[in-house]
Amino acid sequence: MEPAPELDVSPVSFASYARLLSGNRNFRRLWSAQVVSELGDWFYTLAIYNLLLQLTGRAGSVALALVLQLLPQMLIGPTAGVVNDRLRRRQVMIASDIGRALIVLCMLLIRSREMAWLVYPLLMAESLLGAFFEPARNSVIPNIVEREDVVVANTLSSSTWSVNLMVGATLGGVVAALLGRDAVFLLNAVSFVFSAALIWQMRFAEPHAEGGRPFEARELVDFSPILAGIRYVRAHVRLRSTIFVKFGNLIIGPGWVLFTVMGQNEFAVRWHGMAPERGAFLGMSLLLGARGLGALLGPLLSASWAGHRRHRLEVAIFWGYLGAAAGYTLLGVSGHLWQACLCVALAHFGSSIVWVFSTTLLQMQSDDKFRGRVFAADLGLCMFTIAAGAYLAGRFVDWGFAARNVASVAGMLMLIPAGLWGFSMRNRAIG
Repeated sequence: MEPAPELDVSPVSFASYARLLSGNRNFRRLWSAQVVSELGDWFYTLAIYNLLLQLTGRAGSVALALVLQLLPQMLIGPTAGVVNDRLRRRQVMIASDIGRALIVLCMLLIRSREMAWLVYPLLMAESLLGAFFEPARNSVIPNIVEREDVVVANTLSSSTWSVNLMVGATLGGVVAALLGRDAVFLLNAVSFVFSAALIWQMRFAEPHAEGGRPFEARELVDFSPILAGIRYVRAHVRLRSTIFVKFGNLIIGPGWVLFTVMGQNEFAVRWHGMAPERGAFLGMSLLLGARGLGALLGPLLSASWAGHRRHRLEVAIFWGYLGAAAGYTLLGVSGHLWQACLCVALAHFGSSIVWVFSTTLLQMQSDDKFRGRVFAADLGLCMFTIAAGAYLAGRFVDWGFAARNVASVAGMLMLIPAGLWGFSMRNRAIG
């Protein structure tokens, strides 16, 4: 079986983003759902991590929360892939949004140190639903946009994620400081409801679900579709290597823990009359805002150069790895908040290129009937890396290692996937 043909993509420009949003109703609704739900997510994520650090005083509690958000996505990934390749992905996204809204509302029950344990099962439940949503969203993009607009749609989605992080992280600190965490939880629950309403209004063909037999519960434990997906990936060399690209994005997990700790201990904002815990929240939010800025600019500035050319997308991923390595290595020697923000922006300028362009390559190289399983595997692998990186970063900080040193080591480790990807490109070029 041959992989899907390479897409003939028109040049990427700011005008192409406006054209896609104004002329494609389905994508506009999916994009709007992304805007409202992700803004709520960033408000919420900041509140959860800050709450745990204040209640427990341990970086490991933040790391554990991140692990429990991410690791279940790896474990449920094969089942999520099968569900997304058997059911209508629009319905999967709606059900996931409604379920997550209810779970977030339960966070309002956490009022004391003794109740902090409740955060963990709620985060696990929410992340399990997210594991069904994200492969569905990535898989429907080729169904709702023209072939020549796939790169445009992916770049716009990534840029929106980055803007949401930048704005949501910054405003989240302000909202939590002024209105408290309960307001943040309520806003996030409402954002999921709005997202579900927008997706419900989408109308598009889903060929993978047309004319098939009804879905049965026993299929959730039937491993034959999973094995078929594995055989499909193994049969295509480029697809097989690309599916591990996000797995090599080693700095994402440590970043969440390190920003929380460094925001509190080293880069807390000190304004006259501001309580220390609120200054710490604001410092963390500014570091995350810098991450969002870098993630916005990375694919936005490089997409016009890479366009639809597979080789250029692959070269950009290599340089993205190196940018991430440099940013986190330099973060370890930053003396001021503004310097730290510049380093974080550089790191995630590169990391975002890795993320977006690997997604584009996977969409270009996979068939619709296997796409749900491909993206579930892609998500599961990268969630494992993020969870493991966050856990190890938290443990090292709790063992007494300086957060700065952990950041620099994480940056230098990024040279490993950069070298492996460069070696893979060289072998494909020779072959």
